[in-house]
Amino acid sequence: MTEAVKLRRGVGLASVVMLGAGTAIGVSIFSVLQPAAEVAGSGLLVAIPLAAVPMVFFACTYAWMASAVPVTGASYEWPRRFIHPAAGFIVAWLRILTNVGAITVLGTVLVNYVGMAVPLPVKPVMAVLFTVIFALNFFGVAIAARLQTVLMILLAAMIAIFSGAGITSGQMTAIGPMLTHGWAGTLAAVPLLITLFLGIETAVEIGDEVRDARRNIPLGIVLGIALTMLIYMTVAAIALALVGPDTLAASDAPLLEAARAAMGGWATPVILGAASVSILTTINALVIIFSRSLYAMGKSRALPAVLEQVHTRFRTPQVALLVAYVLVMSGLLLPSNITFLLLAVNIPTMLKYLFSSISAIFVVRNYPGISARAALSIPVKLVLAVAWTSVVMAAGVLVLGLQAAWQPYVLVLGWALAGALVWVAYSSHHALEFNP
Repeated sequence: MTEAVKLRRGVGLASVVMLGAGTAIGVSIFSVLQPAAEVAGSGLLVAIPLAAVPMVFFACTYAWMASAVPVTGASYEWPRRFIHPAAGFIVAWLRILTNVGAITVLGTVLVNYVGMAVPLPVKPVMAVLFTVIFALNFFGVAIAARLQTVLMILLAAMIAIFSGAGITSGQMTAIGPMLTHGWAGTLAAVPLLITLFLGIETAVEIGDEVRDARRNIPLGIVLGIALTMLIYMTVAAIALALVGPDTLAASDAPLLEAARAAMGGWATPVILGAASVSILTTINALVIIFSRSLYAMGKSRALPAVLEQVHTRFRTPQVALLVAYVLVMSGLLLPSNITFLLLAVNIPTMLKYLFSSISAIFVVRNYPGISARAALSIPVKLVLAVAWTSVVMAAGVLVLGLQAAWQPYVLVLGWALAGALVWVAYSSHHALEFNP
């Protein structure tokens, strides 16, 4: 257990794809169809690919940066190295709130879903669930990545059962005309549906643990977006065709409502199973991201160096995992207001995308040597155009969020101010690295 021990490169292309897709395909597909159908009607089939557009720009920026500078804790390391150490710190500090909130929300939703079939004590079951996932991550990122692949295969199988039952049921007659609520309703659903794609870039956070990272991370992001889009469009189209937009808009469990039309009594185990597996994949991916972010902060001395310790046998960031585990367990004390917590999660996520995109702009303008070694051979002018578009889109989503609720912005601002105080106190006593 020494700082000289390196992280193990045990993640291949398939696991990169599954990490990204597994993070994106979480609780959203089981909850966002209801408000999206209410706003857009059948037009949600148009709104889904439109919602993917900002994520395509974010993902392209991430893919290019990963092909040039693959590194563990990338969302922290890139702003730290190429903008300013304080920029990286505040992004990672906000993501502590993001990760604790997101894992808490997902654990709550998972136990509630399973509780529809078997009554369970919510908090104790969540504690056991988090302990098991962190333990698997402690024994190696390859094990965690393989778990992600297995879970994604199970999810795909359950979605295939739902899709096959819908197609062969003879009930797919309710979809109706497209754009039933006009273009205004379709566009209004886009900010809601953006949450379907958040996290597709997850693999950049374990850059030091990916084999042939400059190739596999960009390629994995592209394949992850394609897989995610295929699953979402398939599920949404079949659900609409089975019960129609009005029924989806009126239901608290829209996919379960659609599955019952095609599968009868079998709908409950299939949809609850799919929801459970989907949420588990996201929790597992978030644990990987959270611990690597803390590890990167310890490695750069933005937080105590003990966070950099790597286990000699399992080659995992043992102290960072332990700290992340303690923080996540403390999330069990948070109130179970899922709507509020989801909004609080999305704000730091957009800021993360914004700062990573600005990092790409700084690399192109100030570090031509780094730009030249990018495995993705993209003209620098195109990289700049994509990065600037990503900045504008991230800022636009943040502004749109204010129209939904302002209270989460107050929470995030308060946490950011606390982080600023930690930064001032810690950086005044430690020499922080700034080494592009």
